[in-house]
Amino acid sequence: MATLFLSKLAEITASTLQGDGTLKIHNITSLETASVGDISFATGRKHLVALKKSKASAFILTPELASLSEHPTVLINPSPYLAYAKVIAAFYPDKKPRELRHPSCVIDSSSQIASTVTIGANVVIGAEVSIAKGVVIDAGCVIQAGCHIGKNTRLYANVTLYSDTQIGQQCCLHSGVVVGSDGFGYAPDQGEWFKIKQVGNVIIGDQVEIGANTCIDRAALGSTVIANGVKLDNLIQIAHNVTIGEDTAIAGCSAIAGSAKIGQRCQIGGAACIGGHLSIADDVIITGMSMVPSSITASGVYSSGMPISENRQWRKNTIRFTQLDKMTKKLRALEKQVKQLESKQ
Repeated sequence: MATLFLSKLAEITASTLQGDGTLKIHNITSLETASVGDISFATGRKHLVALKKSKASAFILTPELASLSEHPTVLINPSPYLAYAKVIAAFYPDKKPRELRHPSCVIDSSSQIASTVTIGANVVIGAEVSIAKGVVIDAGCVIQAGCHIGKNTRLYANVTLYSDTQIGQQCCLHSGVVVGSDGFGYAPDQGEWFKIKQVGNVIIGDQVEIGANTCIDRAALGSTVIANGVKLDNLIQIAHNVTIGEDTAIAGCSAIAGSAKIGQRCQIGGAACIGGHLSIADDVIITGMSMVPSSITASGVYSSGMPISENRQWRKNTIRFTQLDKMTKKLRALEKQVKQLESKQ
């Protein structure tokens, strides 16, 4: 691991340096586990007690926390969490595998693959695939016919790209990701289901990260589109013909039904369920476990669902919920009676 001067970390994070810039920093770690030579960070007043007890040699703090901590060696930054992310990237740079093509890989002769592409064991690459320079494909990946992968993208082990999938530059697909599988399309036919052939594809922009075991369905017609800068967590289901706008982030176990259109810079919490054929405006935040059955036309924070409660109370509340319609009718009747009495008086 590298050793970096505090002045260099100030430069990397665009922070204001307070204290000795020649201080050598060996690692970044939590307030509780930090020791001499480490740097740590805090984001709010709730960390003030731990901050004052910490043995770190330096801290990344907001201007307010810097004044409250009275520590002599501080990087002052309005966003310590972002600064932390930049520092940890400096201490732990990505390690690129050496360029190689494992002898067990199978590559169709019609595919065009840059000489600097790294291909791991048991990779299968189909016909007329194009792969740009700097791409890393780990063991067990399957890339079907007609796919394109932009430069410096990485596919971790056992990623599957169905035919005609298009992936941009500097993307990261974690293990188990499946892109381009059939959308869930069936037409009823006399009590049975007739499969609707899915003949579209998936287009993924630049600098997209997709978490482990996330599935993105190909379009029935046209394209399922994941725009530049989108970040997807693990175990997300994205159905056919969905469009996700630039720089939107979606947390794990969320599900997005077919033909939904999600705007730019949205934040969608874990296990959210978004209905099909609706649209969500730019800059919308949807909190975890929310269900979205209709379009959202304005930016803002949206929630649904009930917080957890003791089981006995939850059962009572559930019964009362089923009685709401009856109670509303009674309340309206009482309001009508009160108005009649008031008018007589």
